[in-house]
Amino acid sequence: MKKAISKALLRLAGWKLGPVVEDVPKCVICVAPHTSNWDFLVGKLFYTSIGRNARFLIKKEWFFFPFNLLFNWLGGVPVDRHKRTSVTDQMVELFNSREEFQLAITPEGTRKRAEEWKKGFYFIAQKANVPILVAYLDYKKKEAGFKGIFYPTGDVEKDLYEIRKNYRGVTACHPENFVQI
Repeated sequence: MKKAISKALLRLAGWKLGPVVEDVPKCVICVAPHTSNWDFLVGKLFYTSIGRNARFLIKKEWFFFPFNLLFNWLGGVPVDRHKRTSVTDQMVELFNSREEFQLAITPEGTRKRAEEWKKGFYFIAQKANVPILVAYLDYKKKEAGFKGIFYPTGDVEKDLYEIRKNYRGVTACHPENFVQI
C-alpha cells in the first residue's frame, strides 16, 4: 500500500524513477545533492516507492511526544550527541544489532553550499562493513535513482572522489548550492 501511494505521489509531482540497484539488507545510502527541504520528501517517496524503508538520523531532542510518533513512523533514528560514544559508533552498533538496517545520509550535512562533504557516512559504512548505495535526486530531469553500489576501500580521499564523480551532471533543487567536482 505504502509503495503504491508513494509511487503515485511521485508521478503526480512529475517525478520518475531512475535506475534501481539490488536491495541490500544493510547499507548506508549516500543521498545527494541536498539543497532543499524537498529533498527529504522526494527521497523518502522514491525509496518507499521501490518497496524499501530507509532510516535517517535526527537529533534525540526531537523525539518527544507527539513528534516521536511521527519520526519513528518515518524512520528516524535518534542521535544522542551528548553520549560518550561517537555517532559513527552508535550507528555501527545499530548495524551490528540488526538483520536489516538501511541508513540514508546526506553527506553535505547542510542545504547550504558545502565545498567539502562530511565523511561520517563513509566511516559508518566502513566500520559496519556495509556498502554505500549512491542515490541521487535530479531536479532538472525530475528523476530519483541510484548511480551504483560502492564498497569502501579504506582510502577515504580516493573513495570520496569516486563517489562524488557519480553526481556530475546531476541538478540540485538549488544548483548554486551544490558543489560538483
